[in-house]
Amino acid sequence: MVDILHRIGARASLEDVSSALTTIPGLAGWWTEDTTGDSAVGSVIKFRFAGAGGEGFDMLVLDTEPGKLVRWEVVDGPPEWIGTHVRFELSQTDDFAIVLFTHEGWKEPVEFMHHCSTKWASFLLSLKKYVETGKGDPSPNDVEISNWP
Repeated sequence: MVDILHRIGARASLEDVSSALTTIPGLAGWWTEDTTGDSAVGSVIKFRFAGAGGEGFDMLVLDTEPGKLVRWEVVDGPPEWIGTHVRFELSQTDDFAIVLFTHEGWKEPVEFMHHCSTKWASFLLSLKKYVETGKGDPSPNDVEISNWP
C-alpha cells in the first residue's frame, strides 16, 4: 500500500485549524463549498466538487481530538478511494500550527493518485490561507490542474 503525505505550517492557532477541519462551515471554507453532513465522530460528511460534475467523497468521521488529530475513512467515492483513510495530525511549533497530512491505504500508485496528491497539496494551501486570512480557495474556486475523466 502507498500513501500521500504532505506537511504545512500556518500562522494560526491549533483551535482555528481544528475548527477548519471539524466543522461543516470550516471544511467548506477551504476544501469544497458543497460540503454537507455531520462532523461528529461516527457521522458522515459529504464533499462534492463542481469540476467533477458533482461527484465527490463521503467520509466517515473516525476520530477528532481538538488540536491533535482528525481522521476519516472514505466510505463512498471513486473505487481507488474506498477504504482509504485521511488523517490530519496537528502540533504547534513556535508561531506555526503544523499539519501533517496523510491519505493512506492506496492499493497502488495509479495515475489518479498522482492527480489527487497534487489536488491535496493545493487544498492544503487553501487550508493554510483560510486559517491565516479567513478566506480559502475551496472548490469551485480552486486551482485547476487538469480535467479528470
